[in-house]
Amino acid sequence: MTDMPTIAMGDGLPPMSRLGYGCWRLADDPDTSPSAVARKIRMCFDQGITTFDHADIYGDYRCESLFGAAMAGDPGLASRMQVVTKCGIMLKSPAFPNRRVKYYDTSAAHIRASAETSLKRLGVEVIDLMLIHRPDPFMDHQETAAALDALVDDGLARGIGVSNFMPSDFDLLQSAMKHRLRTNQIEIGLLARSAFTNGQIAQLQMHGLAPMAWSPLGGGALFDNGNPAVARLSARLAEIAGEHNVMPEAVALAWIIAHPASIMPVVGTNNQERIARIGDSLKVGLDRETWYELWTLADGKEIP
Repeated sequence: MTDMPTIAMGDGLPPMSRLGYGCWRLADDPDTSPSAVARKIRMCFDQGITTFDHADIYGDYRCESLFGAAMAGDPGLASRMQVVTKCGIMLKSPAFPNRRVKYYDTSAAHIRASAETSLKRLGVEVIDLMLIHRPDPFMDHQETAAALDALVDDGLARGIGVSNFMPSDFDLLQSAMKHRLRTNQIEIGLLARSAFTNGQIAQLQMHGLAPMAWSPLGGGALFDNGNPAVARLSARLAEIAGEHNVMPEAVALAWIIAHPASIMPVVGTNNQERIARIGDSLKVGLDRETWYELWTLADGKEIP
């Protein structure tokens, strides 16, 4: 296993790898066999990537089970990783034919049932970090907080976090919890920069918490030359990549890693060549001016 920096997520939680692997696309691969999924896990291990990010809804409720089947076929995998998962989104899906509309559920009953189901699907004894997937406008924060605290107290999860929360949503939930929220997983990347200025990252820095970044490459949009921002960025990303003998996506991830907030990019891909090179982003050092140069190219205008 390659040495990789880790991020401390707080008391009671294991350190997490500086880069995470996102499992939201596992079900999109033509080969979803346990051996194929296990191969991806081991490719991550080879780079020191030990943190795997899930949600109950990924792959139309299939990805956790696909991952769990790989774990069952190779029981040694579980002891080497940290598992993150999420709950709270209720999809319209063939799996739930009576569901009339997509909605959010942060009730105590749903949180508990989701955690228990994820444990079974994943085949692990404890979830390292359980996240509420989206802020719920109908949330009873006292009920939700008590249910999340109980997951930790009862040994179902080592820690609790949120995803896509604004600071006010974060503070509301935290105000009713006895356990500390450990992270906010938010969209961060060259094409999604609002978290740097809307208070989400600043709040986490204030509390000494590391953000997690979903879709750090824009779900592939960062390499869509039809996007004006990509057209402005591509030549400079390629130039920096050439200087470091890496792919341009490694430079885009390095841009996130360079920030002092200790942001963890969560990278999801089924392409084995790309999986094998996720760790290349740690080879790229960006100075302050280059960081702002890439921001400026992405934004299309000079900063104020």
